[in-house]
Amino acid sequence: MKKMIVVGAVGSGKTTLCQRLHGHELVYRKTQAVEYFPEAIDTPGEFSQQRMFLSRLIMTATEAEIIVLLQSVEQTTQVFPPLVTSMFNKPVIGVVTKIDLAESDAEILLVRKQLELAGVEKIYQLSAVTNQGVDEFVQELGGL
Repeated sequence: MKKMIVVGAVGSGKTTLCQRLHGHELVYRKTQAVEYFPEAIDTPGEFSQQRMFLSRLIMTATEAEIIVLLQSVEQTTQVFPPLVTSMFNKPVIGVVTKIDLAESDAEILLVRKQLELAGVEKIYQLSAVTNQGVDEFVQELGGL
């Protein structure tokens, strides 16, 4: 599996996804610092929400093979700046998370459009809680 760095706002499902991929119990906890899993780097939500952490995000991303931008269906405002993917010299994929909580396809489509504005071309939709869409995402990363 390609080593990924998971980037997204607070509450977007970064830690839950990492827990799911590595067979850990799904337990919510606020990520306070960068956490390393065997095939993933889990970043605090502040890395994507506060400009002062941008240099830390870029430096941490050098340790990964692929950048994964997450945005939850619960986050209806633009999380990532337009074309933010251009600052990485690695492949970037997008993930719409918490699709099990979507009340309509329109909510999922809205988040997909926001990830596209950020410069993401390949987007997955999944729920780490129900495991929906996780297998396709794992295949993109080269399996577990």
